[in-house]
Amino acid sequence: HQLARMFGLRPFDVGVAGLKDKIAVAEQTFSLPLPKADIEEVAQRIRTELLGELVWARRHANKLRRGHLLGNRFAILVRSEEIALEPDVSLARARAIGAQLVELGVPNFYGDQRLGDDGRNVAKGRERLTDGARDWLSNLHRTAWQAEMFNTWLVDRLEHGTSSTVLAGDVAKRLDNGALFDVEDAAVEAPRAARREITPTGPLFGSDMRRAKLEPGVHEERLLEASGIAWDVLERSRLMGSRRAARISLEEFACESAPDGLWLRFRLPKGSYATVVAREFTR
Repeated sequence: HQLARMFGLRPFDVGVAGLKDKIAVAEQTFSLPLPKADIEEVAQRIRTELLGELVWARRHANKLRRGHLLGNRFAILVRSEEIALEPDVSLARARAIGAQLVELGVPNFYGDQRLGDDGRNVAKGRERLTDGARDWLSNLHRTAWQAEMFNTWLVDRLEHGTSSTVLAGDVAKRLDNGALFDVEDAAVEAPRAARREITPTGPLFGSDMRRAKLEPGVHEERLLEASGIAWDVLERSRLMGSRRAARISLEEFACESAPDGLWLRFRLPKGSYATVVAREFTR
């Protein structure tokens, strides 16, 4: 909004690729449609007027949109009395947890911030599926319902020990290029899953969602039925569906002592939540 006011633009005109870092000390990239402006003059004005620091500025041909990023890097300071009393023990424990997460991957839950306080966004989203609302806030609530349904699916896979293995009928995802494919023979695909080249995916229920088959498909149908929402409701709501990876890779992990806690540093693919990773350390 500051950038839009500064250059006489609509807030919609200002492009941004991600929304996770609204409450953080964050480095973020924006795009501005200023085709005739001198870039040095634009940069100087931003340096002078913006409530923040300009890191770099250069020309680009396209507007940034949500999802136009590879991932996010995080540095999180964890403080507690336990860490302060036993810093060496806490550091060793944190590094051991990190090593396990690097080896096995992290369950790709949606964070609580997507679901809302006490799940209020989920409850509103379920209502928005049937009332015909089409504004951006209603869509945000509907996607919160999707997120809660995915989390429920993932809890079940974790409880059955199949969150990192593929089953016949699963829709799996290649982690090198994001391609989805149907698992026809679980034994054939098992080595690739063990090497974390592929992962099972869970449902983001919507009218055009790619459905799992066989037993995984039956389970997803039961999950949707238990929610009280039918496929025809999703079609009328025009809620777009998708698939979400069950596990993600924790990359560039490092842990070091701080005067009053521990620094956790890591990189995640887009759409994943640092709060979920932090919970694995702090629970």
